[in-house]
Amino acid sequence: MPEKIRVFYNSACPVCNAGISAQKKKSVSCQVDWEDVHLDEDKAKELNTDLEFVRERLHVLDADGNLKVGYEAFITIWENSPKEQWKARVSKLAGLRWFLNKGYNVFARGLYLWNRALKHW
Repeated sequence: MPEKIRVFYNSACPVCNAGISAQKKKSVSCQVDWEDVHLDEDKAKELNTDLEFVRERLHVLDADGNLKVGYEAFITIWENSPKEQWKARVSKLAGLRWFLNKGYNVFARGLYLWNRALKHW
């Protein structure tokens, strides 16, 4: 049986929750443990990082136990979803990868601040 990946996300963010809900419906080649830090804040301690940083950016532990954060976490999820592996391959192109990482970080920060302002947690 393939190793599991663990996806750490924040369901209190409506945008994040919608994205994760859609991803859960897609088939994956390995098992995925979906870890919601909103329902269990201690999950962030397993990553040795600040809870607020996990709320801000998607975190994934890959099958080898390597931590992937932000856009790199999306790449890991796509690599484990047969119908989305093409997204992972395209996303890894050097210039595009850099651009997508920077764009994700800006978007994630803005979304985090929006959620905080609306007191979603």
